Amino acid sequence: MDGYMGIDVGSVSTNIVVIDEKGRVLTDLYVRTQGQPIKVVQEGLREIGARIEKEIEIKGVGTTGSARTLSGVIVGADTVKNEITAHAVAASHVVPEVQTVLEIGGQDSKIILLRDGIVIDFAMNTVCAAGTGSFLDHQAARLNIAIEDFGAMALKSESPVRIAGRCSVFAESDMIHKQQMGYKTEDITAGLCEALVRNYLNNVGKGKDVQSPVVFQGGVAANEGIKASFEKALETQVIVPKYYDVMGAIGAALLAKMEVNYKGKTSFRGFSVSEVNYKASSFECKGCPNLCEVVNISMDDRVIARWGGRCGKWEQLKDVV
Repeated sequence: MDGYMGIDVGSVSTNIVVIDEKGRVLTDLYVRTQGQPIKVVQEGLREIGARIEKEIEIKGVGTTGSARTLSGVIVGADTVKNEITAHAVAASHVVPEVQTVLEIGGQDSKIILLRDGIVIDFAMNTVCAAGTGSFLDHQAARLNIAIEDFGAMALKSESPVRIAGRCSVFAESDMIHKQQMGYKTEDITAGLCEALVRNYLNNVGKGKDVQSPVVFQGGVAANEGIKASFEKALETQVIVPKYYDVMGAIGAALLAKMEVNYKGKTSFRGFSVSEVNYKASSFECKGCPNLCEVVNISMDDRVIARWGGRCGKWEQLKDVV
C-alpha cells in the first residue's frame, strides 16, 4: 500500500501521521517535543517505521509547524508549509464546506477563515498564554484535577463563575480568589473554559466574520468544556474531527501527496535517517548591519543546509544531499 507522511513539529508536541491515497489515516503518533525536535523526529520516524514495516511504502512527506524547515531537511520533505495552510487543508478534507477553523494548541492559537475552500483571512496569538492549552494545564494542576477530567467537570456546572480571562496572571489570581470564596470546583472550571473562549474571541477572533460550519482542532479540542463554551458564545455547532490533535500533520501529508503527484517522485530520505547523527548550530553573520542569525544543519559533521539570513546568500551555499 502507498502512504504519505505528514510531520508537524511544534514547541509542545510533535505529530506524525501516515495517510493512504484517499486521505484516510493509517497510523498517527503524538509525542512531546521537549525542546529536542531533532531527537523527537528521529524517534518518531523509528516508531512509525516499526509500525508500518514493509506493508506501506512512503511515497511522499510533508512538514509543518514551528520547526518545519528543520524537520524538512532531516527527512527530505517534498513540501514544507506553514501551519495555517496545513490546518486549512486538513479541515477542508474532513469538512469540505468548512468556513471557520478554530485551532488551539499548547502554546499558541489561531483562527482561519475559508470561503469556497480558499483561505481569505487568519490570525494567530503567540504572545498571551491565557488562550492556550498550557494555561489550562497549569490551572488544572492548581485545582488538583487531571486535565483529562477538566472538560467533563466543567459540563457539570449549573452556574459558571465569571473569571477575568484577558491575562493569564489576572485569571489565575481571580481563580484563586473564587476558590477562597468557596465556589464549587465545577463552577470554577466552567468559568475558566468561558474565560479562555472569551479571550480567544476577543483577541484572536477580534473583527473576524465567524461563519459555520466551524471546525475546532488542536490539542485543546479534547476539552468538552471548551467546545461547549465555543458553541454557547458562537451560538452554533462546533465540529471536532476524529483526529483533532494531529490535523496539522494530516494537512502536511495531504500537501505532500499533491506535490508528489505533480513532480512524480519523492525526496524522502527513508526511515534510516532516524539513525543519522544530525546537529544544529548557528552563527551571526557580520556581512551587514542586519547581523542575521544563520542556522546550520550538519549530518555526520557535514553541513547540509543553512537558513536564517535575510539576503539569501547563506541559503545559496547549502549542500543538500
